Amino acid sequence: MQYFCSNGHSTSPSFAQEPGLTIPKVWDCPRCGLPAGPDPDNPPQAPRVEPYKTHLAYVKERRSDADGEALLQEALDALRERGIIS
Repeated sequence: MQYFCSNGHSTSPSFAQEPGLTIPKVWDCPRCGLPAGPDPDNPPQAPRVEPYKTHLAYVKERRSDADGEALLQEALDALRERGIIS
């Protein structure tokens, strides 16, 4: 069976002929790593990759600016009570 990726590469992996063995519908292209399928005119699309998010980005998704200010004020008050800052 021949597989085709969206970059125009093709590959022909060999599979053993065993009872019950199913041939995969999608195969990773050995040249570029994109998914490849059996239809040369309609290869599978590349998966969408989400950009890396920092811890701060995740926190900002969950908390509003007002929540952040309240937490900061609470932490500063606790430090003032302990005499660490004035």
